[in-house]
Parts: sequence; structure tokens; C-alpha cells
Amino acid sequence: MRAAIAGWGVALPEGRLTNADLERLVDTSEQWIVERTGIRERRIAAPDETTAGLATEAGAAAIKGAGVTPVDIDLLIIATATPEQPIPHTAAFVGDALGLRCGSFDLNAGCAGFVYELVTGGALLAAGGLAHVLVIGAETLSRVIDPTDRATCVLFGDAAAALVLEAGPDDGPGLLAFDLGCDGSVAHLLEVQAGGSRQPTTVETLAEGLQYLQMHGPEVFRRAVRVVVDSANATLARAGVASSTVDWFVPHQANARIIDAADGDQLRPGDLVLFSGFGAGMSWGSALVRWGRP
Repeated sequence: MRAAIAGWGVALPEGRLTNADLERLVDTSEQWIVERTGIRERRIAAPDETTAGLATEAGAAAIKGAGVTPVDIDLLIIATATPEQPIPHTAAFVGDALGLRCGSFDLNAGCAGFVYELVTGGALLAAGGLAHVLVIGAETLSRVIDPTDRATCVLFGDAAAALVLEAGPDDGPGLLAFDLGCDGSVAHLLEVQAGGSRQPTTVETLAEGLQYLQMHGPEVFRRAVRVVVDSANATLARAGVASSTVDWFVPHQANARIIDAADGDQLRPGDLVLFSGFGAGMSWGSALVRWGRP
């Protein structure tokens, strides 16, 4: 059995934070941001928009696109580093809003989270005799960004995306191979220090700004370039395919310098799509999918 992508959906807040806006907030410029990141604007959730709300919108679109109903979903997985609240898991809120009656859980692997849940959902689909698994990646990272920190405020925004995975034959389209990894010895390169069991939120941590995401950008960049290539090559080797046969490379990176090129063609059934993510942990993951429904 193989997990194929049957439907997909996205959710974007209406709010936008442009480079011109950032020029008025921090010591930066349009030219500096574009040259180093390729980003011109980022979507920002309104005060009444939340991680669960964005996830629900994206999930509903994916279910509709797959041509199924909420009762057809056998499992819900949400990848997020900015949950609705500490307890319960965000998927509990999303499942209720979508009218699901299945099991659910959250997964946190930073910017590699969507690849991790794609692999996890596909494995449970095959091993558990399930028919449809809904996987959603959702973040409201603007809630943990220091608006005065140029290293992070220019990069991160808010959005959600969802896939419905559908069981199909093992010689058809779907997940072909993957590679997952983590080097926890450098977790300090990208972290939110306060708010957990090791360092609960206090007046002192708030005064120090430890509730915000902190990133050592240059070192993260160097590691991302190397690890993304190594992980992608490992995935291709496991699938027994050459890099020249990949039709699409879809990296989860908030930096155009890591993404060498993009084009505007449409996905076609049978296309090989290579997903890759690198983020906090430091965690990484790659997954190769043959596009198409069972």
C-alpha cells in the first residue's frame, strides 16, 4: 500500500507585512531583505486568527479537493511549533471544527514538520489499514517573533497548508522514499527558550524577551544548505532514482538563497516531487512523492 495525495488546501491571513513596513520598524531596507532572503512580504494573522483557525480552513479545502467528507477521514495530524495552547493539542480543536470523529495528534519538528507528518501519515495509512489521513501544517509564528529583531522579523509569517493522503496500490503514485534526521547538539541555534517545563514563563523571562524566537542566522543557513542536499540525495538513493528525473523540488525554507530556482508550470500526474524541510532541533526531512491519485 502507498500513500498518495488526493487533495490539498491552503489558508492565508489577509494581513500583510511588507518590507516597506519593516523599514519603519527596524534598521533594514527593501534591498537588504530581498538580496538576502528574496522575501517582499509576509502574511500576518489578525488578533482573532489562530493556528487552529488557519488549520481548519486549509483542512476543509483539502477534504473538499479530495472529494471526500469529514467522516471519511481516519486520522488527523497537525504539524506546528505555535500551538493553539499548551493543552490540549491543536488537532483537538481542528478536528472538532471540521466535524471529524477520528484520532488526532500534534507533531513539532519546526520547519521540517510538514515532511515529518507526511511520512508519519503515510506510514500509519499503510500500517493501520486506514483509507484517508489528513495532515496539516499550520503556524502563527508572528506571535513568537520579536518585532525589533531583524534576524527573525524579516523571515517569518503565518499560514497553513493541508493534504489528504489516500491509500493506493504500492505500484501507483504516492510516497516513494524519505529521509529524516535531527542534530540536537545544535538546538540552541533556533529556539524559544522560555515557556516550557525547563524554563517556565516569569516576569524575568518576559523582561529578557525569552518568549521570542531566537536564531543564529548565518550558522543555520550554512547547515541548511549542506543538510538539505545530503537529505535529498539520501531520499533519491533509497527510491533508486536520479536527481535529473525529479520534476519539482519543494523546499520549506524562508530564504530564496536556499531555493535556487522556481518555475510556473503545472503539476502533472506521474511527476516526481521532492519535498524538503530544515528547521528547529535542528531537524530535517526529505520525501519523494510521485504525483497523482490512486
